[in-house]
Amino acid sequence: MKIREITIQLEGRDIPTVPETSLIEDVIKTMSRFLHSHLVYVVNEREELTGTISLGSIIRQVLCHKYEPKVHPRALLAMVTHETAKDIMLKKPVVASEGEEVELVIKRMIDANVKEIAIINDERKIIADVTMLDLLKAIGEI
Repeated sequence: MKIREITIQLEGRDIPTVPETSLIEDVIKTMSRFLHSHLVYVVNEREELTGTISLGSIIRQVLCHKYEPKVHPRALLAMVTHETAKDIMLKKPVVASEGEEVELVIKRMIDANVKEIAIINDERKIIADVTMLDLLKAIGEI
């Protein structure tokens, strides 16, 4: 089964995206509007995927004082002063294309320890976002 078959079923599902220049407050607001997702996709001015921000990253950013023992002092200053989505995004997100096999994408997600993934086209524009639950439903595992 190809990812394309799953993206067809998910047509109409909004994708949580923010521009690279979004303030952290706006990233949080965007994330809170999408109940199916714990991830926000960061896009540039051409709408190309440039990174992702997970719920965990937001928690660490907003509650960084709770993580002080786990964070090197030099990194703490950088964490506190980040202001935009581009500053805190994961810059090399795990992605897939519509032509890939579902099983291969599941393996990639497991290897990367991610629960959802952007499906992008050749121009790196997001055409869908797929969760592990979506994939497992599609192959009949749940």
